Amino acid sequence: MPNWELISFVLASEMRFKILVSLNNKVQTPTELKRNFNVPISRISAVLKELTDKGLVENLTPERRKSKIYSITKLGKSVLNEIHNLTKSGE
Repeated sequence: MPNWELISFVLASEMRFKILVSLNNKVQTPTELKRNFNVPISRISAVLKELTDKGLVENLTPERRKSKIYSITKLGKSVLNEIHNLTKSGE
């Protein structure tokens, strides 16, 4: 059964969706994400915190102050899969 709350949460922000898709491809640092999307690091950090708080993304290096590495979680992959299925069925 789809988690509609999380699906809605991700789809409500294009940046949340983009970061989740990007982390689905490989682990990355906030600086790498900043370069990919050409937005301020403060925006990337805020979105990563939102995604982490919802359990969609995890910080693999929580003890580091800089160059933290982030990855998508199983829940994050599941939500992306549900979004893919929704958009595919709407074609």
